[in-house]
Amino acid sequence: MTHTYKISGMTCEGCQAKVQKLLLAVPGVTAVSVNLEKGEADITMSHHIATETLSAALKEYPKYQLTEKAPAPAINVYTEPEKSWFATYKPILLIFGYIISVTTLISISREGFDGMLAMRVFMGGFFLTFSFFKMLDLKGFADSYSMYDIVAKRVYYWGYMYVFIELLLSISFIVNFAPFATNLVTLVVMTVSIIGVLQSVLDKKKIKCACLGAVFELPMSTVTIIEDGLMIAMSAVMLFLLK
Repeated sequence: MTHTYKISGMTCEGCQAKVQKLLLAVPGVTAVSVNLEKGEADITMSHHIATETLSAALKEYPKYQLTEKAPAPAINVYTEPEKSWFATYKPILLIFGYIISVTTLISISREGFDGMLAMRVFMGGFFLTFSFFKMLDLKGFADSYSMYDIVAKRVYYWGYMYVFIELLLSISFIVNFAPFATNLVTLVVMTVSIIGVLQSVLDKKKIKCACLGAVFELPMSTVTIIEDGLMIAMSAVMLFLLK
């Protein structure tokens, strides 16, 4: 096993050689590579050796201080908290609950149930709400989205564009603007979006879901697939009915 440690106090190649020699003398250490510029040492050991033991090997030269190297901060990686499934997905469940309630109220306010109207209201509310949360931290969303979306991985600013596309789609659904074109764009955009989601979930990557921007800590999971899949299905159905 090899671990990297910070070594302070080294000022020349002589210091580098001395530190390397002292560390190699520690029982269990099989190799030492000291980087003078970075002030680091890669130590290979046959078994785990406590940092205190390695540090003690340099005690005759107090100016050399060995400490553990702090791990690099993880960017946009989802760290699963100790929460129940309901507590984790509560924001999404509430949002869907509100949108479904509004959709139902609008649908029953007319004579007879209008399926096309219900889907249009639902999709308009969906895109409006989700674009709102992304707008709260555009850069945070773009950073998260570029971690898994197949387009945003190659074109970083697609993350910014995606938010405004969602907003425009919400307005189009609400005012019933060019229904065929609106649903066609929705079908294409959401199909492309779901590819990266599927890849991440199938590869079991612990990535933060960007569906609600950077506001909530949500994991990428089957819930994300259901969200995108639902919009794909509804846009496909509306396209079929509009023919």
